[in-house]
Amino acid sequence: MTQTDTDRPLGRSIRRGLALRCPSCGKGHLMRTYLKPHDHCPACNEDLTHARADDGPAYLTILVVGHLMAFVIHFAFAVWRPEPLVMAFSLSTACVALSLFLLPRMKGLIIGFQWARRMHGFGDQPQEA
Repeated sequence: MTQTDTDRPLGRSIRRGLALRCPSCGKGHLMRTYLKPHDHCPACNEDLTHARADDGPAYLTILVVGHLMAFVIHFAFAVWRPEPLVMAFSLSTACVALSLFLLPRMKGLIIGFQWARRMHGFGDQPQEA
């Protein structure tokens, strides 16, 4: 096992990120606004300025929402046969709501992954004076 596996467990860090909590302590809030992470954890003062999620959260959100909604569309059409306009409005609303719910959680997941794997400066490097 590497040092990362023992002192920064990946599963725990990802769960904390999904819960929008600090991947280090699990107590402080990860985000200060909808998609903007804190510079430092309010509880343990962990430096979170190294978080670089880029397009990852959007990609994961589209992946999850697309797969879930494909199943829902198929199931709803096969079982209830709703009017096309009703189905379009209801599923569009569901897609937007689910996307807005998942997007910050996917960003937290990626930040937790990066923190656990010491990516993008999350490692224990000495600070320059």
